[in-house]
Amino acid sequence: MDLDSPAMLFSGLIIGTIGLGLFLYGKKAERPAPLAIGLGVSALPLLIHSVALLWAAAGASVAALWAWNKLA
Repeated sequence: MDLDSPAMLFSGLIIGTIGLGLFLYGKKAERPAPLAIGLGVSALPLLIHSVALLWAAAGASVAALWAWNKLA
C-alpha cells in the first residue's frame, strides 16, 4: 500500500472499514455473500495502488452484492 498520498491513506481506511462492516454483518447474519464480499473489499486497499481504481473496484463489489440481494 502506497502511503505517500493522503487520498490513498484515507480511501484505504474508509473502504477497509466498509469491508469490515460487511464481513461482520455476514458473519452475524450467517450469510455467505456479504461475508465473502466484505473480506474481499477489506483486502482491496492492500492489492490496488490507484485511488480511482480502488474506489471503482469497491463500488463494483458493493453494487454486485446489492444486485445479488435484489434479484434473489
